[in-house]
Amino acid sequence: MNYFYTFLFVIITSSVFSQTATVQGIIFDESRNPIASANVSTSQGGTVSNSNGFYQLKITAGQTLKLKISYIGFKPITAKLNLKKNQVEELNFILKTSIEQIGEVILENDGRTRIEGITTLDPETIRKIPGANAGVENLLKTLPGVNSNNELSTQYSVRGGNFDENLVYVNDIEIYRPFLIRSGQQEGLSFVNTDLVRNVEFSAGGFKARYGDKMSSVLDIEYRRPVNFGGSFEASFLGGSASVEGVSKNKKLSAIVGMRYRDNSLFVNANETEANFKPRFADVQTFLTYQFNPKFEISFLGNIAVNSYSYEPFTRQTNFGTIDDPQALLIFYEGEEESLYETYLGAFKATYKPNDSYTGKFIASAYHTKEQEYFDILANYRLGSVSTDFGDGNLGEVEFTEGAGSQFTHARNNLDALIFNLQHLASHQIDEHLIEYGARYSHEDIRDRLQEYEVIDSAGFSVRPPLPDFGNDQPYNPFEAPIEAFQSIRALNFTKIDRITAFLQWSYRTRLGNSKVWMNAGVRSQAWRVSGEGIESNTQQVVSPRGQVSIKPDWDKDMVFRLSGGFYHQPPFYRELRDSTGTVVPDVKAQESIHIVAGNDYSFKLWDRPFKLVTEGYYKKLNNVNPYTIENVRIRYRARNDAEAYAYGLDMRLNGEFVPGTESWFSFGYLKTEERQGDREYIARPTDQRLKFAALFQDYVPNMPKLKLYLNLVYNTGLPGGSPQFEDPYDYQSRLSDYQRLDVGFFYALKEANDTFKENHWLNIFENLDVGFEIFNMFDRLNSITNTFVRDSSSRNQFAIPNFLSPRVFNLKLSASF
Repeated sequence: MNYFYTFLFVIITSSVFSQTATVQGIIFDESRNPIASANVSTSQGGTVSNSNGFYQLKITAGQTLKLKISYIGFKPITAKLNLKKNQVEELNFILKTSIEQIGEVILENDGRTRIEGITTLDPETIRKIPGANAGVENLLKTLPGVNSNNELSTQYSVRGGNFDENLVYVNDIEIYRPFLIRSGQQEGLSFVNTDLVRNVEFSAGGFKARYGDKMSSVLDIEYRRPVNFGGSFEASFLGGSASVEGVSKNKKLSAIVGMRYRDNSLFVNANETEANFKPRFADVQTFLTYQFNPKFEISFLGNIAVNSYSYEPFTRQTNFGTIDDPQALLIFYEGEEESLYETYLGAFKATYKPNDSYTGKFIASAYHTKEQEYFDILANYRLGSVSTDFGDGNLGEVEFTEGAGSQFTHARNNLDALIFNLQHLASHQIDEHLIEYGARYSHEDIRDRLQEYEVIDSAGFSVRPPLPDFGNDQPYNPFEAPIEAFQSIRALNFTKIDRITAFLQWSYRTRLGNSKVWMNAGVRSQAWRVSGEGIESNTQQVVSPRGQVSIKPDWDKDMVFRLSGGFYHQPPFYRELRDSTGTVVPDVKAQESIHIVAGNDYSFKLWDRPFKLVTEGYYKKLNNVNPYTIENVRIRYRARNDAEAYAYGLDMRLNGEFVPGTESWFSFGYLKTEERQGDREYIARPTDQRLKFAALFQDYVPNMPKLKLYLNLVYNTGLPGGSPQFEDPYDYQSRLSDYQRLDVGFFYALKEANDTFKENHWLNIFENLDVGFEIFNMFDRLNSITNTFVRDSSSRNQFAIPNFLSPRVFNLKLSASF
């Protein structure tokens, strides 16, 4: 009988435990490095991760179990699982030393970023992908809905918005950019140092109330907290960077410091303008943290950046027109430009977490920018037909002058801005409810001297502004009034802006039948007051309600559907208060954008590898629009709320492992955005870039996996070409040519993380060591950023001369980490 019961017990238990499922994945630290020997366990048993951070564990199917991930020095993670028979679930985890980790931080298929429609970017991919201005923004420009036709600029427009409508945060600190920069060549370095980055999240619209008061997008960057000693460096013909990081013996103090230097002469010396050009940019950043105890820590983010722009042009020849009627603009320059932009940022953050359900943050930051823009440049030009005779020694040169003249530009512009912020953020988890709230006080003190003028001469006649007060019939009848500059602006502004901002939002996870549902609702408000010398104080307030809902149906196909929207107000910053004459208009209202965004996220397997197709359709209605013009990257506002606009479009992105072990993607975007002033008809906005195709591709040679290829391809249809100053933009609706660019990089890995060499081998000091070369603008496409309008008094015509960007350029590059 005992043998019978034993036999029956074995049969029953074997039947039960044969109903198993599998959970597997990779365990990372905050730097996205795999963690070996991490513990993975349930109440039924456990395992440890291998040298690549990979784990695999069999669990009982149909039961709710707690999966615990732990490793010495890191905060453990717990996840609840209930898997079906024979189901294989992939869960990848990031273990943090930071006390900011809340509950279950799981990178799974229906994680937070997926249900909120947030795009996450891998910092390692950011560092590898080639670009004339490599960094986070370089990668953003390959995403649908994100447009830019200036490879030397870090600025970008999102779904019809301009450069000023994008929020950038680093460790919860809002980042500002210099005010006076007018050219991508002057911009230099992005604030974000990719050597320090741990996590990158981007939202192109419909974002939550916790994010600030901008109308287009949010870029949320998190710098990493080191867990051991390490460093990196990079060198190329464009400059270099270096970083070092470490922790104290008791693991309480951690520090990471990054330094960068860049010289854009490689690009400038290859373009159509011969010049003595010294565009040099450098910065130093640091991120420090000190953990007093498991419940309290403080951190400091600091940055010092210096952008020096020295420009002495000599000659320029720009060929334009058609094959049948080739034209050229030939310019001889005298004079120079000396511009300098210095920015300083310091921010302290204290984080208090008394328990797993509550986190509080107190932030104090200061931003200081000192900018000068000095230039005196005389340009004498000839405009005419180009020789097309191959037997002529003057092939390509101007042989018949149709117009001649000169232009003199002068500027002595100075700006000094000091911005203080005090902020409190908090989150409270109550069961499946998450309550987040915050408040901030900001003080902006801007001192601005604007002194610039432009004198235009054509065929010996001084050209006056085409305004009623300057009406004349030159050159046929004399005009006896004093000579006036075509453009003259003189202003001295001392402006102060005080802002109080607050938000409250609620998030909730639940189920609707067998479907998972996530909801978010929130509201934010801002009140601001503009004052200063000679300014009549003005106070205004706006309220912005917002909401999101996502649902993951219980389908065989892994899909998530999202709907989000709300009111997005943008109270005016100093640049938006200053009109084209330099006058500060304090009663400029906040621009308003009403978002409606519907999206679908479809995850699937192709070639037994993971892929994802993300589709979003959007519509934006804009009111109280402050019209503006764009010249390169300088935005000039009219400081009036006398227009309305709209934008709608479709964004699609397919990403996955097209090549095993690498992530690549293909993007498509359609956009239409128009505005109208008063009762006039709608016309294209300056950011109306209709179609976009982009690809980011990574590959390696199958038989030589250490030889790698990185490709960055962007195609955009042409932007509106702008209009001459003082002219009606309704009369100038032509477009620039399409923007086409391919940047490619070839690199060989001399050392990778898992490589082993003999003892005392010189490569053992490195964790990674890559050497290779990059080709920027591989097909040598002549892309244009704006038009220069040249006036000819004899024919009374204005010629739109395209300003071309960088041609094909080669760059050698060496990068390493240790």
